[in-house]
Amino acid sequence: MEKQPFNTLPDSQRIKVASEDVADQFSDKMKSISLKEVEREAQAEAQAMGEQYIDLKGFPISPEALILLSEEQASALKAVVFFRGANDLRIGAIDPHNPELQAAVKKLKKEHNATATIYAMSQTSFDFALRLYRMIPKVRKFVSGVEITEEDIKRYESEIQTFNDLSRKLEEVSVTDMLTLILAAAIKARSSDIHIEAEEKSIKIRFRIDGILHDVAAIDIKIWSQVVSRLKLVSKLKINVEDKPQDGLFTIFLANDKIDVRVSVLPTAYGESVVLRILMASSSNFAFEDLGLRGKAFETLRLEIQKPNGMIVTTGPTGSGKTTTLYAVLNKLNTPGNKIVTIEDPIEYKLAGVNQSQIDAARDYTFATGLRSILRQDPDIVMVGEIRDLETAEIAINGALTGHLVVTTLHTNDAAGTIPRLLSMQVKPFLLAPAINAMIGQRLIRKICEHCKQKAELDNQMMSRVITILSEIAQDSGFRIPDDQLKRLTFYRGGGCEECQGLGYKGRVGIFEVMTMNKEVENLILNGHVSEYDMRSIAIKHGMITMIQDGLLKAADGITTVTEVFRVAKDISASDAL
Repeated sequence: MEKQPFNTLPDSQRIKVASEDVADQFSDKMKSISLKEVEREAQAEAQAMGEQYIDLKGFPISPEALILLSEEQASALKAVVFFRGANDLRIGAIDPHNPELQAAVKKLKKEHNATATIYAMSQTSFDFALRLYRMIPKVRKFVSGVEITEEDIKRYESEIQTFNDLSRKLEEVSVTDMLTLILAAAIKARSSDIHIEAEEKSIKIRFRIDGILHDVAAIDIKIWSQVVSRLKLVSKLKINVEDKPQDGLFTIFLANDKIDVRVSVLPTAYGESVVLRILMASSSNFAFEDLGLRGKAFETLRLEIQKPNGMIVTTGPTGSGKTTTLYAVLNKLNTPGNKIVTIEDPIEYKLAGVNQSQIDAARDYTFATGLRSILRQDPDIVMVGEIRDLETAEIAINGALTGHLVVTTLHTNDAAGTIPRLLSMQVKPFLLAPAINAMIGQRLIRKICEHCKQKAELDNQMMSRVITILSEIAQDSGFRIPDDQLKRLTFYRGGGCEECQGLGYKGRVGIFEVMTMNKEVENLILNGHVSEYDMRSIAIKHGMITMIQDGLLKAADGITTVTEVFRVAKDISASDAL
């Protein structure tokens, strides 16, 4: 039954409703005053006793700190651990001088090899902290990881063949098993990211597989708070902070591998949204030969990275595989005779034999400040995760000009945009030509699943478009297709099977374009009238295969589909550039 609008009520009822509202507001205000008074009294009492004081109301208490004392111990001792640092524990207690508490703290100090400080707190603070235990799944001991055995993976693989199977299974398991199940399913599906998103009526689970997001399941919104609490627990996040973004990390331990999972929690209209980035340690063995570079592009880049100094710049949007390319270059150059130092945000994978450093804006450790320090470490090769500003660009270029090989990334659409982008940052033109060795444009495209690969027929319009682009490949590139063979090309697609989860694709490979510095480009830079079209036309004249041409050549080889190439790569023909 709908509530009658206030302005339509009779006078007597309006007076009654208004009085009740005033009374409620007065009651809330008195409660607030009362709570503040309680805290003031507790603080005054602590000061009189010479004790430090803490008000835990709203304090971000981490679960790994809280569960150092069980809920039963906390209730008995009237105390909680509200902070846990590397070698520092902080405990709030109603009676800091309780002998049983002193004994428990002594035991905690010994177990965790840490110092401990006891703070006096009010009953209100204690009651607040005690309620947080209900948000934590029942565990005996906090472990900095989620252990998934090979048996678990095999069991889930046999039970979950499709995303429908995952959705059904999620309805049957506990919250703890739910997280394990989602992670195991994501690993089996080769997912790079898991998105768990709160919506109005349900919680949506999506996997990013080969760069594309897929809806895989939904869970009941009623258990969302428990799921988030479980995720926060294993990720060492504050379980009672729901209105601020948080970032965490945990590790999945397998028999022969280790998987780091980066966790990002973001408050949204219907609750917190969680994204888990899956980083497999075994994936860090990127081979330069397996990137997808072929022919002249492969040979050109192989020669450029062997030079003792200069800059290699890889370009493309987020998710185009730029960091993977840099890691593959570092693995290629990682020999006992080279010292390699990186500065990244964040460090995606740990590389053996490479000194990796992560920026920290909170400590004013930026790409620029970090790079300046790195160049004092006598490195042979330096990787800069991204050039974002003039200061970083100038330091990187000076490093390239003073005997270091610098590899880095830049956000532009393609290789031709590298010089114009650096000039727009106000980099001095006369520094660019001698500093830059090679500029790489790249994208990632999905590969056809080999288990369900079949021939595909292109319509006349699509075939004509393909022929036009491939006919413009330079003669000296080594990949020029004779005109009489272009119309007889065969293309393929994936039919969809259990192996690829019905998607028709499995895995990804790069498509590339590689530009190098030459006299024409140098003159263009020094004249000060540089455009992407001018850069591209010079590169094509010197035999560069564009990204879309590289992609269509891979489609003609049966590696990918024509549709996938046109989805990912920009259609710019040589005639447009020239």
